[in-house]
Amino acid sequence: MTTLIERRIEDIAQQRMGENPVLLLQGPRTVGKSTLLRALAEHHRARVVDLDDPAIREAASDDPALFVSGPGPVFVDEYQHVPELLDAIKSELNRDGSSGRFVIAGSTRFAALPLVSQSLTGRLHRIELHPFSQGEIDAKHESLIEMLFGDPASVVSAVASTTTRDDYAQRISQGGLPLALVRSGAARDRWFDDFLALCLERDLFEPGRVRQPGALVPLLSRVAAQTAQVLNMSRAGDDVGLAASTAADYIRLFEASFLVRLLPAWGRTQRAVSSARPKAHMVDSGVAARLLRLPPEKLGRLDPAALQQFGHLVETFVVGEVFKQASWLEHRPSVGHWRTRDGTEVDLVLESGYDGAVVGIDIKAGSRLRPADRRGLTNLRSMVGDRFRAGVIFHTGPYCARLDDTGRLIALPIDRLWTPIESKPIDNDI
Repeated sequence: MTTLIERRIEDIAQQRMGENPVLLLQGPRTVGKSTLLRALAEHHRARVVDLDDPAIREAASDDPALFVSGPGPVFVDEYQHVPELLDAIKSELNRDGSSGRFVIAGSTRFAALPLVSQSLTGRLHRIELHPFSQGEIDAKHESLIEMLFGDPASVVSAVASTTTRDDYAQRISQGGLPLALVRSGAARDRWFDDFLALCLERDLFEPGRVRQPGALVPLLSRVAAQTAQVLNMSRAGDDVGLAASTAADYIRLFEASFLVRLLPAWGRTQRAVSSARPKAHMVDSGVAARLLRLPPEKLGRLDPAALQQFGHLVETFVVGEVFKQASWLEHRPSVGHWRTRDGTEVDLVLESGYDGAVVGIDIKAGSRLRPADRRGLTNLRSMVGDRFRAGVIFHTGPYCARLDDTGRLIALPIDRLWTPIESKPIDNDI
């Protein structure tokens, strides 16, 4: 694998700079925000104010207006270290609110900083950088999610997948963080451990928001053990000796630092929704596997414990890949999970931000499908009616199939998310 990986989001960021006064690049530490920020700055022949540098941080705290003054664009890295800088940016925009004035990057969710959110309301556009997608890693152009909203029948191919269960275990375990991808074996494990220590110490300890820092790693491990499941914060807290309210606060900090994704319930206004509780997903499957001490050879075993863990991590892995592709769409969809009181569930529901069209996704770790596996998607189709665009069951087997006569309910190998889709039609059904 080459260490030079092209990001799909770079061209999108250039475009959005031309539409908004402030562009925010946010995402986990080491995901590549600084690299992208510097590439954009180089394109515009501008400097980067790096607030990870203690000297620059201190100077910017003393005189924030100086660091954001002058003609744009101005590029600021790790802006959350000096939130006063956002007020100075607001003052600059009051004088000149033209597009492309500022590009800022940070490792904390914008919504987690209330004062910041208020100061730039209506002037800021957010782009979340995710770990590299499998297509970016393999230098392949991915468009499956876009095709599902446009022409779902066209994604079904007669060409069999050659990706094996062991291949999936390897991809899950490596994840998509750039510096993890250039390592393997024990070196990668050490890097994941250092990455987690850095995230927890720099982003959570320093602000003084955590009274029991020794509980953070154990709690994050418990959340990883619940990945792809409806999150039980009380149980996770009990396991490490934390009150439910404290555990909930810390888990929200994990989300704010882009370690954990809390996938909301979809369809709260629909009938028979069983719970509004979110599903927990680790943002990077490699981080999850490391927290659970699941190297690829252990993850690929066929004993009951490994099979269950493999199933949860496969779902988290696919959810991550879907989020990456959804972030490239012109109209970003809302995403959630759906579960009813009678046990019907769909792992992912994507609702178009353009016309409200719905795509449902279920994820199976097995290679063979049963008729019962269609239940969630068929019920979702009945509920949303004409808004239903497509339903997909991703699996680890080799073949695509149509699951009904409409061509909108289909089964696909997981690797169709990143492999080119052959145009050859398919005749078989499952």
